Amino acid sequence: MTDLLLVDDDLELCDLMQEYLTAEGFAVDMAHDGQQALEKTAHNSYEVIVLDVMLPIHNGFDVLRKLRDYCQTPVLMLTAKGETVDRIVGLEMGADDYLPKPCNPRELVARLRAILRRTDAAATQQEPEDALQVDQLELHLGSRSTRIAGRDVNLTGAEFTVLELLVRSAGKVISKEALTEQALGRKLTPYDRSIDVHVSNIRKKLSLCGASKDLIINIRGAGYMLTQNQ
Repeated sequence: MTDLLLVDDDLELCDLMQEYLTAEGFAVDMAHDGQQALEKTAHNSYEVIVLDVMLPIHNGFDVLRKLRDYCQTPVLMLTAKGETVDRIVGLEMGADDYLPKPCNPRELVARLRAILRRTDAAATQQEPEDALQVDQLELHLGSRSTRIAGRDVNLTGAEFTVLELLVRSAGKVISKEALTEQALGRKLTPYDRSIDVHVSNIRKKLSLCGASKDLIINIRGAGYMLTQNQ
């Protein structure tokens, strides 16, 4: 069973989702407000968290921001249908993926399994190299940690996976379609800006450690490329 924390204040919906997720192999714990969520994550270990944006006491964004101070557990956020800003803000704050509510339970499970596949692949990675390096940028695969010019860079799991793909193809353009499929485990859909937001986050975090703003460039209509000799 996969340990999952479901954070939503809709008790009836939680019961229905718990029943469905349990049948799909998840051990579901629940919290119904932001404070409960923070208390549970402080004292328990989960493999993935499903977090609604609209919560009492602390909203989902507040919970995610506080959570990222001490925990890198993958988070899938549930946002109001059509609220594009909520999705972008969630990703900018460190969410791994999102779904608009009401969501199809089968799609929720598919998204969760895609996140877990990335996590499991990282944990069991048996590569001959322990690290990847392009100029001063270092990715340590076993610990999934990042350094540039000797300084640690704190990336989420999704951000690390995106950056790893770019590093492995340094000097070559990778399409957003390929990044979405390989990093997020799903097809790119119209108006999906997840990869754009993850790349933006990576750029900001790297630049705070002294990286050039042109380390990762956008090739209009083609995709993203990690440049070399910065």
